[in-house]
Amino acid sequence: MLMPSIFGESLIFGYDKDFASKGTGLMRTDVSETDDSFELDIDLPGFKKEDIKISFEKGYLKVAIENSTNNEENVNNKKYIRQERFYSNMSRSFYFGDNIQNDNINAQFEDGVLKITVPKKAKDINYIEIE
Repeated sequence: MLMPSIFGESLIFGYDKDFASKGTGLMRTDVSETDDSFELDIDLPGFKKEDIKISFEKGYLKVAIENSTNNEENVNNKKYIRQERFYSNMSRSFYFGDNIQNDNINAQFEDGVLKITVPKKAKDINYIEIE
């Protein structure tokens, strides 16, 4: 199906490829578990490390993103063909409960993927001696 466009961009619902890749995604996330931690891989293409905030409170790990762009064309001549500003923010929360060592949570951001390691607390196992 052909979509109407002007200057190489779709006109349907004000869709802009750059904005869509940054602001309207779902923060696609893979969560895996090992014996001693949970690992999250969150796809965040087009964002910078400065756009991301991570917090952990009451068993919830929250990842929030805030980004704004200002696309200005021909500013010096005041001959605007198009001028747009975009603002996007989104967040996701993941509940891990009380079995977390929140002081050792580790996060790395590389190539548009945020990797978070959430260590589990060491389980206190009381062995009972058999007589």
